Amino acid sequence: MRFMGKREIGKLSVFDLVISVMIAEIAVIVIEDLERTMWEGIVPMIILMLVQVGMAFVALKNRKLRLLFDGKPSIIMAKGKLNRDVMRKQRYNLDDFMLQLRENEITAISDVEFAILETSGKLSIIPKNTEGSPAEMTEKRLNTEHQLSSGGTEQQQQAEEGIKTEQNPALASKLGTKQNAKFIPPKYRFEILPIPLIMDGKVQDENLEKLEKTRFWLKNVLQDEGVTDFKEVFLCTIDHKGKLFLDKTKKPRK
Repeated sequence: MRFMGKREIGKLSVFDLVISVMIAEIAVIVIEDLERTMWEGIVPMIILMLVQVGMAFVALKNRKLRLLFDGKPSIIMAKGKLNRDVMRKQRYNLDDFMLQLRENEITAISDVEFAILETSGKLSIIPKNTEGSPAEMTEKRLNTEHQLSSGGTEQQQQAEEGIKTEQNPALASKLGTKQNAKFIPPKYRFEILPIPLIMDGKVQDENLEKLEKTRFWLKNVLQDEGVTDFKEVFLCTIDHKGKLFLDKTKKPRK
C-alpha cells in the first residue's frame, strides 16, 4: 500500500479495489500452499503493483481515463428535490440516503440544497444558504441600521405581533410560525432521524403509531400540500422539530 500511494488508503476506486483484492488473494494462496515457492506469489504481486502505479501516472495526465476508471459523481438531490432516475441508476435506495444524511449530521432533509454521491461512495452535502444572497444580506443590514436609528419602534411592534401569534394558533399558522413541534409526542423515543412517514409511495405505519398519529392525519397534512394519494409521494419525513419534508415528484403507480 505504501508503494501504491496514500490515495489507496484514503479512497479506493473500483480499479484500485480490484488490484488490492487480487494482491491479497495471491498472498493467501502462497501462504496456504506450502509446495509453492515465495517467488510464485511475490512476482505476480509486483506486476499488479506496477500495473496500478503505471495506470495512476497515466490517469494523472488523462482525464478521460480517470473518468473511465473512477466514474463521475452523481447528483442525488438538486435544489431540494430528489433525483429518482439517478438513484435508480446507481441502485441507491432511500435507506442509504438517510443513513448518509445522519453521517453528515443532517436531521432535516429540507435543509439540504444539493446531495452529491461521490465516486468513492461518500455522500457530500451542500446545505441551503439560510442567510440569503449577498444582496439580501446587505438589505437586512440596512434594515437593521434603520431600525436602530428609529428608536426600536419596529422591534416593539414585532414583539407585540409575536405575543399575539403565540396566543392565536390560527394566526400563527397563517404567518408560517413553527407549530409542527406538536406533531412529536413528549414521550417519543427517537431511534432514527429524520423520521420517514412515506417511502417510495408506501406509508410507514410503524412510525405513525410511534408518533401517535393515523393515516387520516397524514392524509390531511398531504392534502394541504396538494397531494391526494399516498402513491404520489416519493419521500415524506419529519424531523425532531416537527419540520416536514415532502418530495412529491413520484408519479402514482397504476
